[in-house]
Amino acid sequence: MNDFNSQSSIPDQRWNLYPARSEQAIKLAQAVGISPVIAQVLINRGIKTIDQAEIFLDPDREELPSPLEDFPDLPLSLELLIQAINQGQRIAICGDYDADGMTSTALLLRSLRSLGAVVDYAIPSRMSEGYGINQRIIEEFYHEGVSVVLTVDNGISAYDPIVLARELGLVVIITDHHDVPKDIPPANAILNPKLIDPDSPYHSMAGVGVAYILALELANSLGRGQDLREMLLELFTLGTIADLAPLTGVNRRWVRRGLHLLPYSQIPGIQALMQVSGVMGDKNLKPDAIGFRLGPRINAIGRIGDPVTVIELLTTDDEGVALERAMQCEQVNKQRQQLCEQIEYEAVEAYETGEVNAKEDRVLLMVQPEWHHGVIGIVASRLVERYGVPVFIGTYEDEHPDVIRGSARGIPEFHVFEALEFCKELTIKHGGHRAAGGFSFPAAALEEMRSRLSLFAHGCLQPEHLKPLVTVDALANFEDIDYDLYLEMDALHPCGMANPEPVFWTPNVQVLTQKLVGRGHIKLSLAQEDWQSDRPAKRLEAIAWRWGDYHPLPSAIDVAYRLKSNEWQGEVSIQLEVIGARLPEESNSGGVAFVHRDRTYRCQMIDRPGKPELRIRNDKGDVLAIQKGERMGTLGKRFHPSQAVDVTQEPYYSLVKTAAEVWRTQGEPLESTGRSEAG
Repeated sequence: MNDFNSQSSIPDQRWNLYPARSEQAIKLAQAVGISPVIAQVLINRGIKTIDQAEIFLDPDREELPSPLEDFPDLPLSLELLIQAINQGQRIAICGDYDADGMTSTALLLRSLRSLGAVVDYAIPSRMSEGYGINQRIIEEFYHEGVSVVLTVDNGISAYDPIVLARELGLVVIITDHHDVPKDIPPANAILNPKLIDPDSPYHSMAGVGVAYILALELANSLGRGQDLREMLLELFTLGTIADLAPLTGVNRRWVRRGLHLLPYSQIPGIQALMQVSGVMGDKNLKPDAIGFRLGPRINAIGRIGDPVTVIELLTTDDEGVALERAMQCEQVNKQRQQLCEQIEYEAVEAYETGEVNAKEDRVLLMVQPEWHHGVIGIVASRLVERYGVPVFIGTYEDEHPDVIRGSARGIPEFHVFEALEFCKELTIKHGGHRAAGGFSFPAAALEEMRSRLSLFAHGCLQPEHLKPLVTVDALANFEDIDYDLYLEMDALHPCGMANPEPVFWTPNVQVLTQKLVGRGHIKLSLAQEDWQSDRPAKRLEAIAWRWGDYHPLPSAIDVAYRLKSNEWQGEVSIQLEVIGARLPEESNSGGVAFVHRDRTYRCQMIDRPGKPELRIRNDKGDVLAIQKGERMGTLGKRFHPSQAVDVTQEPYYSLVKTAAEVWRTQGEPLESTGRSEAG
């Protein structure tokens, strides 16, 4: 029998399969008119009742409370802004340089100008000042004659600058969504979802969501709500996607609605961004795809570019300026992609040729000079996907080379912020939450920091946790995968943070062809393995991004994937986006296992029309098929051309004899593959 290339490899992953709730899924599916597999995905997302499912599938049917009721300071904020507009007072927005801060600034700037306000903005310097409003900005606003200061996506932690602003006689309105500190700044009004009822549908909003509510309610108060609603919703949608905010609750409801507006946007900057990103000419792109094609171009500026680029892009009415800014976004996004690839390559090489052992430490801390601060968080996420351990990645600050600054990403069993708190005696500054964080510490404390993080990791992680995690929603057979299922998945969209795309898995998939494409990707043709059946196998094309290190994959795998569409020469087909692979379990293979000449095989007797057929399969996927009483059999891999072999000759004769005896003593009743009743 043939042997496969011994260099075949496979990712070392752990799979978390949601338990199948078949009965519950069928009932839910029948009640709301969806397929059981989509119902299973809803159940996995915590949606178990008919009412919950109906609201998820049609979010607009839920009646939302008025933001004026849920945000106590919203009426006062509106009063202060209306007074400033009516009296011609200068309003100044202090934004932030990340995606949320830039789009929030643009949203309020554009809406306030449309409502007749005299308004300008400022963004703190990423490198020299860091996050949030500061004393310099307050003093500049004061000397420029500003009367009202409006923060977006920052301000809740800026106690001293806000005190200074009030002492100078400025009115301050804070809009923010970050955690509320012990000492709340003495602003005139504060709009922060963290200060309202946790059960409010507005509780999980990002900064751009708070800005959207303020702008829309202000427009409504001035009788312009109908005019500005769509424009505001488009900017909210773009900002929420670009900031990777959770797509649940009211975020999902409004983004879902806004995505359908983006293709027809009247905002020159959004039109230009669609043009340079190539979505205008693609008629088959869903609204989701358009939004998620534009979002990274905004996000890239927030990471490594000048935030003024995005703010001007989204506020200008000049098509020429809009196109120029959009092209700058496109260029910076390509630069961001190249930086990510370069830093990831350097990080992998440094780790795999170095002495640090992340499996022993149960955490990976990597520091290299000249890595860009703006993208190392993305690289940290990729290293988590690759190695399955919490990753802390840093670089030396340009102006302070004795300080290391970086980003961290965790795994489900590891709390990043608690780990940083555990090391707080060593850090200069740190923050974050369960899944991610940021930090800085003296370069001299590098090895001590590594030891402390490892000590924390040993307290919460076991060796079995240290593999990349693949979370799988449901089992799907290739026969069930078609364009109708792909279209039905629209009901689950928009997907993103906290509402991930469904992941399906199929056992015993045959890898028919595989080749390296692009920069380390594998393009595959797959067919579901069913060696007991004569039915033609359904073949599906697939792509495994950044899996070049695993080429070639074994010939038979269990595969986990997302469903995507692929257009070629005007035809749209389903393509699998592979995210997980493992060797098939023996229990999935059928037949009876036996050992012959120190090698493991499985055998099965199949009821073919006319006479039984014995099939023998080795651990490489080769199948030897012999009909009872025949001298010649066939040998080959499933779904590939087979060759005729004489089973009365060795090495086949003794193998067939052993398999026949094993099946006679241990086998099941005949498996039928035809319509004959012959046994």
